[in-house]
Amino acid sequence: MQQDRQKSLGTESIPKLLLKFSVPAIVGMMVNALYNIVDRMYIGHIKDVGQYAITGVGITMPIMTIIMAFGMLVGIGTSASISIRLGQKKRDEAENILGNAFTLLLILSVTITVFGIIFGNSILDLFGASENTVQYAKEYINIIFFGTIFNMMSFGLNHSIRAEGNPKIAMYSMLIGAIMNTVLDPIFIFTFNLGVKGAAIATVLSQVATAIWVLKYFTSKNSVLKLKVANMKLNKKLVLSIFAIGVSPFSMQLAASVVQVISNTALRTHGGDLAIGAMTAISSIAMIFLMPIFGINQGCQPIIGFNYGAKQYKRVVDTVKYAVMAATSIVVVGFLVVQFFPDAVIGLFNNDEELLSIGRVGIRIYLAMLPVIGFQIISANYFQSIGKAKISMLLSLLRQVILLIPLLLILPNILGLTGVWLSGPIADGLSSIITAILFYKEVRLLHLSHEESFREGLNNA
Repeated sequence: MQQDRQKSLGTESIPKLLLKFSVPAIVGMMVNALYNIVDRMYIGHIKDVGQYAITGVGITMPIMTIIMAFGMLVGIGTSASISIRLGQKKRDEAENILGNAFTLLLILSVTITVFGIIFGNSILDLFGASENTVQYAKEYINIIFFGTIFNMMSFGLNHSIRAEGNPKIAMYSMLIGAIMNTVLDPIFIFTFNLGVKGAAIATVLSQVATAIWVLKYFTSKNSVLKLKVANMKLNKKLVLSIFAIGVSPFSMQLAASVVQVISNTALRTHGGDLAIGAMTAISSIAMIFLMPIFGINQGCQPIIGFNYGAKQYKRVVDTVKYAVMAATSIVVVGFLVVQFFPDAVIGLFNNDEELLSIGRVGIRIYLAMLPVIGFQIISANYFQSIGKAKISMLLSLLRQVILLIPLLLILPNILGLTGVWLSGPIADGLSSIITAILFYKEVRLLHLSHEESFREGLNNA
């Protein structure tokens, strides 16, 4: 069966393969994004205070990103290590890694919870909370801190379900949490009249349900690997191997949290509290259109990697071509929606006239380069798929960190709030140009390699 799957990667039509591999990944990414998006939608419509409540939640975004970073550090590092051990037929070692991951997640989540409860208020002040918004930020994040252990257990261990060859179960895990959160949000926020606290409670309860589902899976007969107490004692060598692999996505997430803090500070300085609320809505809308592209990335990665290794370079180029076409179609639709219907999409999160006025201008400028982002993200992933991880990381960091941070520090001081909005499209545009140059050179090398392989085939014949 495994040989048939591998054979199909080298023979089946590229569009069919992309659909087969990308659709489950897209569903998974979209479901994962729904957690935060649904919270923000309901919070933004709390009567009389929604505009400040959504801003308060926006202030907490860097903290949420940091929590996710630690989940990725252990989760992605563990899943990659488990995949390698299973490939080597070392099931006992894989189970040992799983047990160590459980203990690491437990220690890190308790540490984050204690640290957050003690220093949470100071962190919120540092991250840009004001008199109008700090109350809502505190109400939300203090409850989220108490749920950190369930968040990290469900998110961190879910990667390992995928690693042992059960992507559907991993997808169901995320679906359970997202659906439960969507149902509970309006009940706790509006029916029980708990406001922002209700949104946080709904999120934590959903994470509890997901964590129970994941832990039950690893102690049931359905899992390949079993979670055993005997494997929970930390092994220095295994811990270091987990961290060595997970440190890259961990660093990316930490960098993203720094960008969010700098952005929030600039928004508050040059546009006031409601500018942060507007950006919270804008980033949520962007997420809706970018998550499917990350799903396409996950889908095309094994296809590109297999065919690159098999020296079927035409199939490699075709995979990238179709992936870019699909991604560009999605972001072009997103671009048209935000340019022609800005009030409608921002209104999903809040209908305050002042916030709408700020957001209407902001979304049109900040997402002005959406049509090229699909190409940039797919191309950066291409380099990772063929084993050139350093170039891939450079290109990813270019757009999200290397260009964006200096622009956020410089432009607002010259152009005010407009400078904050312009930072996004300028970073997107410049990173896309640099990506295009590197990608063009790589494709030329592929064409030369393809011609050489073809000539060798003729000579051998």
